Amino acid sequence: MMEYMSAPQAAAKWGISERRVQKLCEDNRIPGVTKLGYMWLIPKTAEKPMDKRKKRKDGASYEQ
Repeated sequence: MMEYMSAPQAAAKWGISERRVQKLCEDNRIPGVTKLGYMWLIPKTAEKPMDKRKKRKDGASYEQ
């Protein structure tokens, strides 16, 4: 059985705001995420998605 964490728990774990976690969930940027009522359920094994705004060292964008 898969274990889940809430958006506030993911925010604390990843060092970002709860609203940012919710937005990542809405945009399907976190694999395995599901919504139960008003609450997002995020797999405990999920990794923080890359920030698409950041540039790689070679100057190219991560988003292709």
